[in-house]
Amino acid sequence: MNAAPSSLVIVSGLSGSGKSVALRTLEDLGFYCVDNLPANLLPDLVQNMASDDLRRHRVAVGIDVRNLTNDLRLIGDLLTRVQAQGFDTKLVFFDTDDAVLIKRFSETRRKHPLSMQGLPLSDAIAEERRQLQPLVALADLVVDTTELNVHQLRKRVLDEVQGHARSSISILFESFAYKRGVPPDADFVFDTRCLPNPHWVPDLRPLSGKDAAVKAYFEADPQVATYLRQVTEFIDTWLPRFESETRSYLTVAFGCTGGKHRSVYLAESLTRHCSAGGHDKVMVYHRELE
Repeated sequence: MNAAPSSLVIVSGLSGSGKSVALRTLEDLGFYCVDNLPANLLPDLVQNMASDDLRRHRVAVGIDVRNLTNDLRLIGDLLTRVQAQGFDTKLVFFDTDDAVLIKRFSETRRKHPLSMQGLPLSDAIAEERRQLQPLVALADLVVDTTELNVHQLRKRVLDEVQGHARSSISILFESFAYKRGVPPDADFVFDTRCLPNPHWVPDLRPLSGKDAAVKAYFEADPQVATYLRQVTEFIDTWLPRFESETRSYLTVAFGCTGGKHRSVYLAESLTRHCSAGGHDKVMVYHRELE
């Protein structure tokens, strides 16, 4: 399931086995995801994606029992046509024990797709297994989710697709002013109001933490150096842990009185540090400077 630069991942499996979680995980990894696509449209979809920009060269499609049965029997020929268009194809099938599926449907109170035909749930699952046999036979990987929770399933998908590389998490460093409130989506909030404030230096007041004179002011102060070092050590220590827990996004916010000097300087400093450390999804946002 290691994704090539131009790749199509088919996500299939039994209803309730975790296909939706897998597709959302692939979407977080940058795949263009389509669920419940009629199988016979696969070659047309790939052709359209190949003519688009580079972001569309990784495609994931959910195909399962909701598709027409005839389409499922033709999946082998359809994948051959996709491969002829220059796309690597991987078919991943998610399976789960019947007893667990019955429990999941009971807990969520969702209807099985084949229950619309008047079948009891156990019979619907058995019929679904029968109809999906063509996909199981072609699967490059079968994942049994019987004992997996949502987080473990996400990690399994990440491990299979990219070895769960460090760059899988997107990090946002944000500066803000306390007088306008703490950003509601912040995972960590650091209060920088204990640091010296350039606002009280007339020449620095109209500037921001992005300006060279303000940076020089902070770099000359040992308190700021200590604060920055300790926050950097905290991020370096705990960021790998968040990545191992399959987090896709992490927001670290720095606040000060006006959101113009101290918080901006810290957010910019951590952004440079993480970018230099090999994280390729690092962003910075200065709320009060927008």
